[in-house]
Amino acid sequence: MEGLLARNTSTADALSFLGAGCYPHVVPAVCDEINARSEFLTAYGGEPYEDHGRFQALFEYASMMGELLGMDVVSIPTFDGAQASATALRMAGRITGRGRVLVPGTTSPQRRSVIDNYVRGALEVVPVAYERDSGLLDLADLRAKLTPDTAAVLVENPTFLGIIEEQAPAIAELAHARGALAVACVDPSSLGVLEAPGSCGFDIACGDLQPLGIHMYFGGGHGGFIATPDEPRFVAEYPSRLFGLTDTAVEGEYGFGDVAWERTSFHGREEGKEFVGTAAALWGITAGVYLALMGPQGMAELGETCMRLARYAAGRLGSLPGVRSPRLSGIPFKEFAVDFSGTGRTVQEINAALLERGIFGGADLSESFPALGQSALYCVTEAHTRADIDRLIDTLAEVLR
Repeated sequence: MEGLLARNTSTADALSFLGAGCYPHVVPAVCDEINARSEFLTAYGGEPYEDHGRFQALFEYASMMGELLGMDVVSIPTFDGAQASATALRMAGRITGRGRVLVPGTTSPQRRSVIDNYVRGALEVVPVAYERDSGLLDLADLRAKLTPDTAAVLVENPTFLGIIEEQAPAIAELAHARGALAVACVDPSSLGVLEAPGSCGFDIACGDLQPLGIHMYFGGGHGGFIATPDEPRFVAEYPSRLFGLTDTAVEGEYGFGDVAWERTSFHGREEGKEFVGTAAALWGITAGVYLALMGPQGMAELGETCMRLARYAAGRLGSLPGVRSPRLSGIPFKEFAVDFSGTGRTVQEINAALLERGIFGGADLSESFPALGQSALYCVTEAHTRADIDRLIDTLAEVLR
């Protein structure tokens, strides 16, 4: 095993500009301290043990996430953000009684694969084109594909290609005009600078918790969230667990426990709306610790720093001969596409040369998004310094010489 592991180069061994779903953010030490405590780390979701604060920790997590998202009800974490997106769409299908959902054409192949697999037999998934210059959703194509059988429109903000979807409120309005629900898949690290989905007309919000104080763990540090208004039609369709505040046998004292247990497959078994198994609850506790530490001002500073460094990196990359950066004209949050077509080199060749010099380049988009040419998706967060970005530029200049 050690021999196999020694063949791997991790993001701790090389400067990384990889993102595309798993991001290099700063993880405060207190997050690891709390989630390593035995009452959290070794506790199983089936609860064959006494509760030592886990229910309260997850209630506090859900409360802070609700404030961040502008929603009232937040689920206990699902497996990951892709599964949360798929579940949100199935919820929309049950709520509306319709059988068709629209998703962005810029959705990552991995997320789209999970959605397709999860909704198969229940919903038809239809992609909506994107504007090739800006990366934003093509509203004309959206209008054409919105039919009376559309259950929901999924919006990713930022998009997989890193662009802030400025048209999000307008997309929600278009969906509602045809009787469909609007579902927002969001990066929670962006919500200190972007408007909350609950404030711009969305019915369901979902996404991945990994940016909130969770290490990348070789691609394994993921937990999904789903959030809605506190309305029976939404709450009744959650398949996942919900924790709330409740009375106890002692007057004036309160405890924390499951809400509307009968919704779940734990209660209904094969009659449940969807099957729910072991959840990624540990990451919910971790994200709650992170949000409590950061506060509103910290989340705003996080978003501002990501945007500022991404703009700096995109501009410097664009100064290299033959490099078009950013490839898309939309406003990037912490990721942006870089087109190397003008250099005569493929992204694969460039990334191999960078890795030889101790740098992970951007995720290769050339197969998934051929219309963008030899493009790579570069990620820059608060974990990077200007010196890191300058090192990337100097090394790329050497590689492309």
